[in-house]
Amino acid sequence: MSTPFPRSWLAFLAASTLSQLGNSVLWFALGWAAASHGGQVAALVLTASGLPRLLLVLVGGSVADRVGARRLLMCSESVMVVACLVLAAALRAVGPATWLLAAAGLASGVVSAFSLPALGSMPRRLVDDAGLPRAMALRQGLGQAVLLAGAPLGGTLVGSVGLPTIALADAVCGAAVIGVLAVIRLRRDVGPPAEALWRSLSDGGRVVARTRGLPGALGLTGTVAAVVLPVSSLLIPLLGRDSGWGAGTTGMVVGAQAAGSIVAALVVARTGTSLWTGKAVGLGLAAATVGMGCIGAGAGVPPLVAGAAMLLGAGTGVAVAHLAPFVLGSAPRTHLARVQAWVAVAQLGPVVISNNLLGAVAEWTSSGIALGWCAVVLGACAVAAVRLRAAPQVPEPAPAARIPAEP
Repeated sequence: MSTPFPRSWLAFLAASTLSQLGNSVLWFALGWAAASHGGQVAALVLTASGLPRLLLVLVGGSVADRVGARRLLMCSESVMVVACLVLAAALRAVGPATWLLAAAGLASGVVSAFSLPALGSMPRRLVDDAGLPRAMALRQGLGQAVLLAGAPLGGTLVGSVGLPTIALADAVCGAAVIGVLAVIRLRRDVGPPAEALWRSLSDGGRVVARTRGLPGALGLTGTVAAVVLPVSSLLIPLLGRDSGWGAGTTGMVVGAQAAGSIVAALVVARTGTSLWTGKAVGLGLAAATVGMGCIGAGAGVPPLVAGAAMLLGAGTGVAVAHLAPFVLGSAPRTHLARVQAWVAVAQLGPVVISNNLLGAVAEWTSSGIALGWCAVVLGACAVAAVRLRAAPQVPEPAPAARIPAEP
């Protein structure tokens, strides 16, 4: 029988999910405002947010391991709350000007570069190793639910309350995270590293390279992200336009993919992960391969495509629910945030390249062929996943030997 989660983890999960929803709604609203200025402005806002995140995330991981994840998250959330308040005031004063939207994207990208690694390491800082896979699966399912609800909620609120009020609401959501972080205490086994920042950065890369299972797991993570993440954001919308679907039908297909991922994550959160991690990841990716291939093959029948998208989401949901705790559980406790920073790099970097490559393939040939190539790569990932092997787990020290929790 599964053990209950600590109340500190449930409180943090609730607050961070609320904050994620606020961010999702705000970013839909800002993207909608940027789109009114044309495609180049919309691309500029996305680049202003994504580029600093990619360039600074490794620094953010090193800082989190040096000063403490809780302390860094409180600082970054405080900065984001102030940024949202300033954004709300500026929107009321000048409206959604191009420079203001780009500045908001830049601020969000810089702050998230420091908060993402710390946020990703929190499950292992709040939950014991036995409950880690279920905790991360629950977090994954709630995150997918936020992504599913963020766009329609943002579209409703843009027309009803306006951008400044949405920015204020996001500030309130961030304040909730600060309040929870102020009262919870983290499980800490080791103190922060004392080496210089540049040495901490290089040490994180060396640990990833030398820890058994991590290089392969990060390579698999990046390859899967490169072919799966563009499906809902790029290839399904292109397929919908090629097939003459309306926005509603296309949205239904994207929602079916998210729904499949949510169901798979919540099932794993309830039952726990399989003891054979590599085989479970491989089976999940194999199911996702079938789903992705059927999406491209059944473009003329929207219900068939929606069912295939749900299979794709469920397969990737099972794979991620096993792969994410495999990576975090293999990381030394001294390098939790730095390993999570490398996970972010492994996901963000390949997607930047694959988005452009797949867009070009879809334009030169068709979106169905682009999906077919993605299915081939995903099938190869399914075969490679079976060989995943984790590093031996180091027993946790006795309570008397632990360093006190972060202040």
